[in-house]
Amino acid sequence: MTDTATILIADDDEAIRTVLRQALVRAGHEVRTTDTAAGLWRWVEDGLGDVVITDVVMPDENGLDLLPRIHARRPDLPVIVMSAQNTLATAVKATERGAFEYLPKPFDINEVKDVVQSAIERIRSGRAARREAEEGQQEDELPLIGRSQVMQDVYRTMARVIPTDLTVMILGESGTGKELVARALHNLGNRRNGPFVAVNMAAIPRELIESELFGHERGAFTGASTRSVGRFEQAQGGTLFLDEIGDMPIDAQTRLLRVLQEGEYTTVGGQKTKRADVRIISATNKDLRKLIESGRFREDLYYRLNVVPIRLPPLRLRADDIPELARHFLDMAHREGLPLRTLDKSAIDWMRQYSWPGNVRELENLMRRLAALARDDVITAAAIELELKESLTEPEPFLAVPHGGQGLAESVEQHLARYFATFGQDLPPDGLYDRIIQEVERPLLLMALAATRGNQIRAAKLLGLNRNTLRKKLGELGIDAATLKRVR
Repeated sequence: MTDTATILIADDDEAIRTVLRQALVRAGHEVRTTDTAAGLWRWVEDGLGDVVITDVVMPDENGLDLLPRIHARRPDLPVIVMSAQNTLATAVKATERGAFEYLPKPFDINEVKDVVQSAIERIRSGRAARREAEEGQQEDELPLIGRSQVMQDVYRTMARVIPTDLTVMILGESGTGKELVARALHNLGNRRNGPFVAVNMAAIPRELIESELFGHERGAFTGASTRSVGRFEQAQGGTLFLDEIGDMPIDAQTRLLRVLQEGEYTTVGGQKTKRADVRIISATNKDLRKLIESGRFREDLYYRLNVVPIRLPPLRLRADDIPELARHFLDMAHREGLPLRTLDKSAIDWMRQYSWPGNVRELENLMRRLAALARDDVITAAAIELELKESLTEPEPFLAVPHGGQGLAESVEQHLARYFATFGQDLPPDGLYDRIIQEVERPLLLMALAATRGNQIRAAKLLGLNRNTLRKKLGELGIDAATLKRVR
């Protein structure tokens, strides 16, 4: 087979058929188009076509429902699915039912041509990929919401790795939904019937991490009066989610690397080797490459964990998803017994412009507070501004000066005393200095930018920083000053 192929296109939108036909004919292909699934099926039955491009929603039949019949009849025929229904459910169903590729609308015509060429090359090499048709879960059962282009990229990556046991690293700022992605990968994957075990590396005392992960035998150390089952054993046959992997101590990193390399481990104080039958998904909001440069994270472990990276965009880069997310959280609150609230246009417009430093988690918390506390059933921009203003005026760790004239240093000291007390006789996880600095620095920069309406020159002067230093810090913390200019 040469690079020239016959492409079958099924779409009820004449404009889309015309654009695709012209582009693919110019690329040297023969093209046939139809506006119905029935027309496409007749061609497939007659043995015509080398590659299929089909829409999902057509007047006579859903394109996804046609996929199993096409593969049963001609298993080597690549089918490219296109859809304006840009949800994770659509991407997952297309992949599960054997689509060669899923492309959301609107599409990039150059990307379409590249995908068609890849399909042709796959036919030539004889490596046609066929997956068993399987009913996907209903969209309302899925934990991820959003139809923006950046979320389409996330869905497409997820759809490719869901049927595999590949190790995944989820990257993103705090509050972007990293654990939701991890749970979706587990719940829709081959290990869905096994356990999903999540462990936050930042919340475990340094000296207990190995025992927490691998378990320990009775008498392994002082206080080990009974045998303890570790997270690897708990997750056997399922998925182990290692959250905040950047906070893992270097010695524990060495043991984890050995498990990933050999697929085996021993409990602390134990002699018998155990098989680690788990899928590893990790997550972090830190720049692991910088930790590698400073000697705080093993480079070889990084490459073992970062087989498939999934980057979650901050909420400020997916403003088109905010109305749908906000309504979803209000509906959730109503199902939990709170009053039913709706958003007016001013509220939606305002939320699109806000920078959301706390990402989706901040939006969810705000919607829950408004569901419980709003005076009117219809939430306006004024109600949102008032709620955010009141929440910001509450005493914050390290920054706010409490009532009674207490100074910042005293506030910090008391906060740290309460923090240390939560660990009893143990010490908090290592890296306390950096965590405190980050906790202070981010809100400080945000408040300075808010006070100067995003003017970096004025904000730098207010903070006593060089403008280049401020710009560097904003980049490291992922703060978009341009967005803040639009926030009142």
